[in-house]
Amino acid sequence: MRGLSVLRERDFRWFFLGQCTSMLGDGMVAPALAFAVLGLTGRALDLGVVLAAGSAAEVLFTLIGGVIADRLPRHSLMLGSDLVRAVIQGVAAALLISGTAQIWHLVVLQAVHGIAAAVSGPAVAGVVQATTRPEQRQPANALRVLALSTSLLTGPALAGALVVGAGPGWALAADSATFAISAACLSRLRLRRAGGDRPQRFARELADGWREFRSRRWVWSVIVAASLVNLLYGAFSVLGPTVSARSFGGAGAWALISATFGAGCLGGGAIALCVRPRYPLRSGVAIMVMFACPTLALAAGLTVAGIAIAAFCGGLVLMVFNTLWETALQHHIPATALSRVCAYEWAGALACQPLGLALVAPVAGCFGLRTTLWTAGTLQILVVLIPLLFPEVRMLASPPRDQRT
Repeated sequence: MRGLSVLRERDFRWFFLGQCTSMLGDGMVAPALAFAVLGLTGRALDLGVVLAAGSAAEVLFTLIGGVIADRLPRHSLMLGSDLVRAVIQGVAAALLISGTAQIWHLVVLQAVHGIAAAVSGPAVAGVVQATTRPEQRQPANALRVLALSTSLLTGPALAGALVVGAGPGWALAADSATFAISAACLSRLRLRRAGGDRPQRFARELADGWREFRSRRWVWSVIVAASLVNLLYGAFSVLGPTVSARSFGGAGAWALISATFGAGCLGGGAIALCVRPRYPLRSGVAIMVMFACPTLALAAGLTVAGIAIAAFCGGLVLMVFNTLWETALQHHIPATALSRVCAYEWAGALACQPLGLALVAPVAGCFGLRTTLWTAGTLQILVVLIPLLFPEVRMLASPPRDQRT
């Protein structure tokens, strides 16, 4: 298959193998944490706080990670981040398995996990850019999406089996192992630092990255919408496990729904590997209205099967959009500023997520679970379409197939 030819690139192949393993572990984390917290206290509020701790730390430190990633070898930063996360998840696993874990332990550990992720995240796009030729980047991004999708399919299923059979601590132990394997793969890369000029003062580089970010309306308009959508999606992330525990029998049902979301992501990655729309953001933003399907299905009180089908649709469109978006960034942002722009992009997209995760349980307590879910799902549809008001988003074109940069 033509799209798989990018795997002939040695450095990309090792990078991709590392991503496959770490993503598999990541797919296990959300179900494991959800039922670890619910097993300790049974409160959705505590689950929201634990999830928000990791998300907030990632948002706060992503900009720092972006500047560092434009100064130092990006794959080395990712390797260090993987080693830190292997230790952190190992400690969390040990506490849960030994029966000594408390909520504050999980809050602190997930916050450190988020800091490590903040250092790694902005470097990913730059590593893809450095290990591929321009015409290979959409297939490379699509393969990453396929790996992520596979992890979202198999990770929750494996986590569900471990939670039911042995306990959530063992799922986090498996996650720790995947980060160690990923670090070993990244150690095989031989890449140079992207920047060609002498590094400037930290504040200057941060300001330069902000200018690169805000000067492109097609970037910041999509990120503002993404941030609000992530805030609203917190309703599904927190209330979904709660509904599953109360009405659908517990971890097994939520693992099934999460795995079906992953199956949709897998389908979206396969589609993204084959298609190349002339106007990628126009197409990508338009289909993202379906990302509200899981929240609306939960609001409607559908069966597990109905919610799973909706989750499949949400996962499919998310991965098509993600592939088109990441490819657009790699084509249109200079290599020397890419990590800083991606840092602002990533921090902006996640900025409102901790708030959504932390507040959804109290809001549902005040207004009711169904009302909260209906409102969140409806607003997702409206918010996601806002970027299409700007011609820069609608008319951003894919570069010619034979372009070389």
